[in-house]
Amino acid sequence: MKKKQIINREISWLSFNERVLQEAADERVPLIERMRFLGIFSNNLDEFFRVRVATWRRLSDIPDPENTLKESPSELLSKINKIDYTYQKRFLEIYDHILKELERENIFLLNENQLSDDQGGFVREYFRENVRSNLFPIMMKNIKRSTSLKDKSIYLAVRLRKKDKSLKDDHALIKVPTSVLSRFLILPKKEDRNFIILLDDVIRYNLADIFSVFDYDEFDAYTIKVTRDAELEIDNDVSKSLMERMSESIKQRKKGRPVRFVYDGDIPEPMLKMVTGKLKISSKDNTMKGGRYHNFKDFMAFPNVGGPHLEYSPAPQLPHRHLSGSKSILAAIRQRDIMINFPYQSFQYFIDLLREASIDPAVKSIKMTLYRVARTSKVVNALINAARNGKDVTVYLELQARFDEQANIYWSEKLQEEGVSIIHGTAGLKVHSKLILIKRKEHGDNKLYANIGTGNFNEVTSKIYGDVHLLTANPTITEEVEQVFSLFERSYLTPVAFRHLIVSPFKTRRFIMQMLNQEIANARAGKKAEVIMKLNSLVDATIVKKIYAASEAGVKIRLIVRGICVLVPGIKGLSENIEAISIVDRYLEHARIFVFHNNGDPMYYISSADLMARNLDHRIEVGVPVYDESLKTELQTILDIQWKDNVKARLLGKNNLNRYQTNDELPFRSQSETYNYFKNQFYKH
Repeated sequence: MKKKQIINREISWLSFNERVLQEAADERVPLIERMRFLGIFSNNLDEFFRVRVATWRRLSDIPDPENTLKESPSELLSKINKIDYTYQKRFLEIYDHILKELERENIFLLNENQLSDDQGGFVREYFRENVRSNLFPIMMKNIKRSTSLKDKSIYLAVRLRKKDKSLKDDHALIKVPTSVLSRFLILPKKEDRNFIILLDDVIRYNLADIFSVFDYDEFDAYTIKVTRDAELEIDNDVSKSLMERMSESIKQRKKGRPVRFVYDGDIPEPMLKMVTGKLKISSKDNTMKGGRYHNFKDFMAFPNVGGPHLEYSPAPQLPHRHLSGSKSILAAIRQRDIMINFPYQSFQYFIDLLREASIDPAVKSIKMTLYRVARTSKVVNALINAARNGKDVTVYLELQARFDEQANIYWSEKLQEEGVSIIHGTAGLKVHSKLILIKRKEHGDNKLYANIGTGNFNEVTSKIYGDVHLLTANPTITEEVEQVFSLFERSYLTPVAFRHLIVSPFKTRRFIMQMLNQEIANARAGKKAEVIMKLNSLVDATIVKKIYAASEAGVKIRLIVRGICVLVPGIKGLSENIEAISIVDRYLEHARIFVFHNNGDPMYYISSADLMARNLDHRIEVGVPVYDESLKTELQTILDIQWKDNVKARLLGKNNLNRYQTNDELPFRSQSETYNYFKNQFYKH
């Protein structure tokens, strides 16, 4: 396949993050939300450098004489750095523009040099009561190890000076304690004006207090930040449990190799050289001149001290037409398959389902997969309650959920203390499926109830992630879900034949290829042939080639891809039958939905799997067919609504990357229309 037919996945990911940056620049987005999108952009970029760039940095250190890599790591890293530089420049322009817009709303971000006497007194008092006890300066001359700076943290590099030059300059590092204090301090309001100061500047304002034991009288502080390689090197010592090995690896992550060093562009050159020398930061570590402030990920929690018009209007999660007012969720599932769509419908139904199962005397067991759990999880509390009520509760808790490993280790220990059986599996094969299985004794027989979904059981993310979950008592589905759980309970992985579920690593790849081949055969036979795929990421080269082949055969393909898409639509003679859009808006599009025309008898599936090699070959993922006709209609309606979006949909492709999809029709914003669809659906019922 020619190179131009596949976009590099890292470059495609950067294009996705540009769409996030577009939201920060979009004046149709409420002002405070735009500031928060800057935070999301920054947080995404941090993770990209910690994982993807770190991987390519490692590859660049390994000789490749036979050219086994499709692209030179050093060339790719150079491209990434150039794009990153462009985006950072644009980022700062957008930030400055937002600050001016905030001032028009009488919201002012002050630095330490702009405080009035009254404000200075307030800041000084706040510092002494809340901040000082959390500061532990490190004198630069005492630094012995390059790992002194922690990943994901910002530091002030401080120069201590004496005006009369009677003392030699000294230098120190201060970690800004954003893990225990808010990055933003709201100052007392003056008339109709609101004021905010960043924690960094609170510290700057009080440097003389911090270093009062010395006889210095001038202080300069410049922000620096190190991003480290976050890939876990998991020990293969079989005498240790996976939890022990994961715990040790998490500790090592904090000492990972630097992959990016960002510094305040105003820092004097000699001081910068001294800092990078002490921290062993080289030119290879992607040093980048930045502005006064870093770690914009904290801006995801930027406070709204203005009016409600500066944020998205409230969109409370909606009741479900088949569950609202139902005395028993299990009874409702017995009557029909039910689909819950987040964030539009309420996550509380899952809590209620688990609570009901925990006290129902006929329920004998509950099994569940957990991947990313909320910090204060009602789901976990419901499972603990079930165990206390004598139910047999088994949880597959994936320890290798990147950046949530520590939280998952905590919950694992908590659940085990309460008598819940925990399965961790083995390193190298993640369980990414989203499953619940409830076994209930009915009329002397065991009746199974199952959930198969596209998103995590997390009450926090359920309010911002777009996901689909199927609740069913259909034995053809539930019995196969039971087989999946039996896989987890074995000490080894053996292939299992599933007739209905689409399970990785056994079937998903083969299934997608077979369904595309079927559409190709129908197109060649002169029949109508269509495919719709809604995904987070489309990366797998083999499947991309098959999609191209389907397009060449005349299959009409519509793709809705939120993140990475390495396929190029619209190439004459290759992909002219492929259209692709990406929607980035208020909610994060996370559902995976597949529709195959199937000669006029469309087949609908939802899945936890994206079309990436890791999801197809190296994870346990579960997809499920949707058999209920009304639910098929519901899925198709959602997809049709998304395809009509002319406000937040961007066109994907080589040349028109991230150009908004527009037309002459009235503005049509899919997430707002989807909310209205479910709202009307409930009230019609």
